[in-house]
Amino acid sequence: MPTTLPVPIEFELPEGWRAAPPDDVGAPGAAFVALHPRPDDGFTANITVDGEYRPDEATLPEIAHASVERLGEAATSVVVTARREVGTADAPGFTQTLAVTAVAGGARRDLVQSQVYLSVLDGACPRRRAVIRLVLTATASQHAAVVGDFQDFVRSVRPDTGTAS
Repeated sequence: MPTTLPVPIEFELPEGWRAAPPDDVGAPGAAFVALHPRPDDGFTANITVDGEYRPDEATLPEIAHASVERLGEAATSVVVTARREVGTADAPGFTQTLAVTAVAGGARRDLVQSQVYLSVLDGACPRRRAVIRLVLTATASQHAAVVGDFQDFVRSVRPDTGTAS
């Protein structure tokens, strides 16, 4: 069963990408999944969104590092190729890029994950911090062709205030 996000957000999907039920595509912990229209060598690039309340004082780099450790338990190999803090003091973020070797779809694959972590205060209770994670997973050979779509997606993410524009 897909999870729900701790705080509502809205976003725009890049052209051609389509939403898919998380359970149907093997991502039951995700709140949202989008699939690229053209698979590469049997693997479909995807964007997943998940998040959780973080009552602790863990920094975004620490949370990202824990994500690498969890992924390392399931993958053959995980190497962090880039990491950096982004955003502002009021809207902090963190990005990291991972080179991953894993079995997916019954085949060993070289994948690249671009991960973005956003710290969001709960509008109903500003003392509650949520961390939203946005992840692009693509084959190493397709990553360069789809990372721009992911960047557009990330730029479109904003709090859902419930007011129509």
